[in-house]
Amino acid sequence: MSEELNLIIEGRNAVIEALKSDRSIDKILIQKGNQEGSINSVIKEAKKRKIVTTFVEKEKLDSVSEGTKHQGVIAYAAAYNYATIEDVLLKAQEQEEDPFIIILDSIMDPHNLGAIIRTANIAGAHGIVIPKRRAVGLTATVAKTSAGAINYTPIVKVTNLSRTIEELKEKGLWFVCGDMDGDSMYDIDLKGAIGLVVGSEGEGVSKNVKEKCDFVASIPMSGEINSLNASVATGVLAFEVVRQRLRK
Repeated sequence: MSEELNLIIEGRNAVIEALKSDRSIDKILIQKGNQEGSINSVIKEAKKRKIVTTFVEKEKLDSVSEGTKHQGVIAYAAAYNYATIEDVLLKAQEQEEDPFIIILDSIMDPHNLGAIIRTANIAGAHGIVIPKRRAVGLTATVAKTSAGAINYTPIVKVTNLSRTIEELKEKGLWFVCGDMDGDSMYDIDLKGAIGLVVGSEGEGVSKNVKEKCDFVASIPMSGEINSLNASVATGVLAFEVVRQRLRK
């Protein structure tokens, strides 16, 4: 059995009960053309909780199923519950520190996300924000790769990163985006209440999100390779934030 599949919930009643509880659900797969009866209850409850719902062919559900009767619906449960933006800001307040939040745009690799969670915890970030779509959630692999850091670092899942950045700006944060075309990270003031935005290794930070940032920071590179793994880039930028905070 794949480690990524050991957090699925199959069957109409099982999914409905999971939705009614406090269990964090990453996404739900529903069989196309099968939207009657209790399936409608699943769709309504998922919509209420703003959970991503995807309609797929029966063959897709059969391939994901672990052997029980899926009855046309399968939910992917998160390994850990998600936090809220308020939880993250409260953590910073309790520690009497300026908020330091890492925003991740379209990180698809669970090993990358797990490594970033571990780095964020060590760097003293108060939380991580990820999008609901086109990004990996808190799978078992993410939890394992984080080496326990997932227990201490709040992870927030939001519908719209750009809107979340705007809301955090209203609370006093400013944002720096990691991009190879930006100014050197050594030339940017990274102290104070800050959000560090990092994109995937292949696509980087999306245009809409990048436009919301106040500054764009690059990591000086002198080798023949001009890009870093997303988790490594996050670590380098995060510890420049740490270095500057220690010198204030």
